Amino acid sequence: MNPSLRIELFPGDLDASLAFYAALGFEVTGRNDGPPRYASIRWGGVRIGLLESEPMHPVVRSVPAGTEIVIEVDDITGVRDHVVAQGLRLAEDLQQRAWGLTDFRLTDPDGYYLRLTDHRGSGGH
Repeated sequence: MNPSLRIELFPGDLDASLAFYAALGFEVTGRNDGPPRYASIRWGGVRIGLLESEPMHPVVRSVPAGTEIVIEVDDITGVRDHVVAQGLRLAEDLQQRAWGLTDFRLTDPDGYYLRLTDHRGSGGH
């Protein structure tokens, strides 16, 4: 058995979400103009489905009540620099954590919280 993971998010504005995730490095792999509108996106082995839904207040999805989406990358500093160059606002800039990883955090247009981190055991940035 070789499991994989795809998560589904429910943005209020599909186009705004697609622009945000494209700035991170995701590519659209499928799209349906609905209704409801839906898109599949991928960045390496990370797959996300986006199903446009009724808008919700972002605080409903914020940590600790919501979910933290953690994406591991090979070059955390390079990814952070790319994200900033794309004009995305960071919730927290690069930090070395007590558990030995380096990460940064940001929130998507609908309040979904993302932590981008180096791979466990990669020794930081």
